[in-house]
Amino acid sequence: MKPSIAHRAGLRGRRRILLASSLGGVLLAGVVAGCGGGAGQNGGTTAQPSASSSPNASSFSGTPPSAMASSASEAVSSARASASAAASSASARASEFKASVDAETQRRSATAEKELKGVTGRGNAVSEVAMTGLPRAQTGGVLAVLVTITNKTGSEASYAVQVDFKDASGKVVETRYVGAEHLQPGKKEQPIAFSHQPPEPKLTPVLAKAQRY
Repeated sequence: MKPSIAHRAGLRGRRRILLASSLGGVLLAGVVAGCGGGAGQNGGTTAQPSASSSPNASSFSGTPPSAMASSASEAVSSARASASAAASSASARASEFKASVDAETQRRSATAEKELKGVTGRGNAVSEVAMTGLPRAQTGGVLAVLVTITNKTGSEASYAVQVDFKDASGKVVETRYVGAEHLQPGKKEQPIAFSHQPPEPKLTPVLAKAQRY
């Protein structure tokens, strides 16, 4: 007896299901084989990236972008400008300080000369003043003497000192004045008397007058 139409349709449906299952199994086996390739003894580990995944070194030129180079150049220029400005400022301050020192020295010299004009003899403070010649190597070849003024009294005092520079015959060739103002008891100051004469002929500094006022 021939199978009915419904029976034949059912057989064809089951064959399709079996065929689909078989194909699915083959595809799954292929996928598993592809993932496990080259596992060897480390069959359970993740495959390492190949060397071809490394960045191409030829794509790096070693030269910074123009914007970075420009910024670096500007930074260097700015640093140099700052250093130059600092040096100029330091030089200006040094010049100002020297000028102020020269001005103060001239003022004290003028005050000392004024105080000594009416003094007869050597003055009342010769014992409070000592002089030491400075080596020419330290003064650039200029004849100079360090004048040490010490207040040996019990109260504040000011001092005026006259230094004469004499030649070999005893003649006064040049006179310089130095001083100390508002010197406290027991304190001392050490102004320097410079000669403006040439190195030759040689001169000798002499304490001419010293007045406390």
